[in-house]
Amino acid sequence: MNNNILDNDLTPKSKFNPKFAIVAIMIVVAAASRFMPHPPNFTPIGGMALFGAAYFAKKYWAFIIPFIALFISDLILNNVVYAAYYDGFTLMPGFMFWTYGAMFLIVLLGTQLLKKVNILNVVGTSVAASLVFFLVTNFGSWFIDPANLYADNIAGVGTALAAGLPYFWNTLAGNLVYAGVMFGSYEMMKNAYPHLTLKNA
Repeated sequence: MNNNILDNDLTPKSKFNPKFAIVAIMIVVAAASRFMPHPPNFTPIGGMALFGAAYFAKKYWAFIIPFIALFISDLILNNVVYAAYYDGFTLMPGFMFWTYGAMFLIVLLGTQLLKKVNILNVVGTSVAASLVFFLVTNFGSWFIDPANLYADNIAGVGTALAAGLPYFWNTLAGNLVYAGVMFGSYEMMKNAYPHLTLKNA
């Protein structure tokens, strides 16, 4: 019997990717933190979008994993925590399309601005992501406007943006805190486990 053949048959080729697993798990944990009490708009959405954009080698995962994590957390929040505010099972409230659109743009932003991870880049991109989220979601508030609060013109857009301004600071704080924790934790893990720096992970 050829021992080399036997050895090859008994030694499976491992496809486990620790870097991918750790990045994905950290994003899921960040999304789960939405179930904790928090100020309005102080969420992990921007932080986990930027984190995935920076560390997933195959960038399509930077869209897929955060979006799945956000969608599942939304399902639980809308149908369990906030069920009283909806009439029956809610797959996705209409306004969430604007939130997901903002997240999509933030991932794109991260793939371009976080090719090199350092404190300055992470802080600057977190601020830019906060502005993107603010502009997209508040434009969405004006566009949908179920309560007819805003005029159907450019002045109405300005009113919607002004109404959302107090929440911008919580969005900014949330992005900075979550990005700081996620990027900082991962960089410390990279120092402890150098194989996490592999480009193809």
